[in-house]
Amino acid sequence: MSSSAAGDGETVRASHILIKHEGSRRKSSWKDPDGRVISATTRADAAARLLDLRNQILAGQANFADLAARHSDCSSARRGGDLGSFGRRQMQKPFEDATLALKVGELSDLVDTDSGVHIILRTA
Repeated sequence: MSSSAAGDGETVRASHILIKHEGSRRKSSWKDPDGRVISATTRADAAARLLDLRNQILAGQANFADLAARHSDCSSARRGGDLGSFGRRQMQKPFEDATLALKVGELSDLVDTDSGVHIILRTA
């Protein structure tokens, strides 16, 4: 295990941007209460939107929190995507694994979970 990964008792903190799609387990969000847009969004469309947002962040053209507030389907959008601190087994496994693999300040590639597609920024 690398020194950047959290051990069993450690916690990490992360922010994320979630884009839901037709395969998401819950097809509604604060932005789309009836799920009309989400149900019409393919996984490929969700991934393309997230890649564009990720590229804007990496190029310094946009702030992660601002993009999360505008684009994320998670209720954490109102906090700029901040999920707060969490430890092992508190998030879906692919999300947890991706977050623990990041160094603080690092942005993930696309991460698929039952909720949809995410990009994750590890903040602590």
